[in-house]
Amino acid sequence: MAHRRLGATADTYAGYRARLVETLRAKGVRDLAVLKAFAETPRHRFVPAALRHRAYEDTALPIGDDQTISQPFTQASYLEALRLTGRERVLEIGTGSGYQTALLAALAAQVFSVERVKTLALAAREALRETGVTNVSVLLGDGTLGWSAYAPYDAILVAAGGPAVPPPLVEQLAAGGRLLMPVGAHGAQTLTLVERLGVEIRQTPLGDARFVPLVGEHGFDG
Repeated sequence: MAHRRLGATADTYAGYRARLVETLRAKGVRDLAVLKAFAETPRHRFVPAALRHRAYEDTALPIGDDQTISQPFTQASYLEALRLTGRERVLEIGTGSGYQTALLAALAAQVFSVERVKTLALAAREALRETGVTNVSVLLGDGTLGWSAYAPYDAILVAAGGPAVPPPLVEQLAAGGRLLMPVGAHGAQTLTLVERLGVEIRQTPLGDARFVPLVGEHGFDG
């Protein structure tokens, strides 16, 4: 599990985090480990300073470079769908602010995250360091290519929507592994669960999704 240390300033937001957890619970989130991760992860550290007063609203917020930090309920739903137990090696595509990375770090043994925007990757690394998350590595690169050096992964979470699941990500999925990604055209995506079951790759649609575009060799053009 993650090793983290929340500074004293983070504790002033504990009540806000508790209310966010109650909101998630009221909306149907039941996984106790997921709720605990939201209760302990300081979202305010991962949003621009000017928006920190809104950090614990259940809404997406802009983080610069035409990217957003996703709505907490959306993230909680996706994390539940991955069914993490705390022992997994996880690949995240789209580090963004680093908040979802920190949530994953609380739910898995190791997290490897790829971000294509340099300013976001650097800021996420710093925010993760400041919040004491130590079981995460962030790579600047094309997320559609995955991170082959540490494959295979027990779970892969793609935080952007692409026209199809990139073949390198499927190749890097461990036997019995689960990959979650919004698939489809701009603005009309379907959250898709991909599972490697022996030699079979099974894809299951889970519902509508709306995410920023997945840009890269196996995604949309930048």
